[in-house]
Amino acid sequence: MNDSEFIHASVPGLRRVKAVVALRLLEVMRDMDLPIELLGAENPSLTIPRRFGLSEVVERQIRKYRADIGNRTRISDEEVQGLLRFVVRRPDGAQVFYTVGRLLGRVQKGPWMIGHLPKGIQYRVVRYRVRRLLVRLFGRTIVGFAQGHFVIEGRSSLLVQADPGGDACRLLSGLSEEVISRTLGSPISVDHTLCQGRGDDRCRWQIESKVC
Repeated sequence: MNDSEFIHASVPGLRRVKAVVALRLLEVMRDMDLPIELLGAENPSLTIPRRFGLSEVVERQIRKYRADIGNRTRISDEEVQGLLRFVVRRPDGAQVFYTVGRLLGRVQKGPWMIGHLPKGIQYRVVRYRVRRLLVRLFGRTIVGFAQGHFVIEGRSSLLVQADPGGDACRLLSGLSEEVISRTLGSPISVDHTLCQGRGDDRCRWQIESKVC
């Protein structure tokens, strides 16, 4: 059976997701909500409408996740999914997910720049790095690889469970693009060609065929 045929369900209460996933979600939302500039004598808490990026509650939670990273403390699927659902309610949610994915893709270690190797070996390395990074971040396999240079598939993934509309799937697009582009040394686009959120029977992410 192809590994993409598995349904990767969440297990309530099990703490297996790295806190860096939650941290990046909060940091990106905070940074996107911060006002471009503040007047020198301005008191944001009094003169600016409440913004996510200026919330002390958010800053405390960011500090907690940073401490969790330092202590190697993982968090539960429910906690991560709660943050994912919070992002979904934002009009710029898709961009938040994509940006978070790109940032998480930078966690992957090198060596980079293997563009001089044969294509088959290049994409074998790419698949290995993306698979290993996802397991490191989420504590298990959440999607699988199908036939092709780079084709990811999955059903009922953690992302779709949190966002049936499919915007959260942009996180995996961003992560894959970052790892592949840094590995091959050139910008690569990863398309989300099938999505359960759009009514397809599975989600699929793949490199544009013309670059394979």
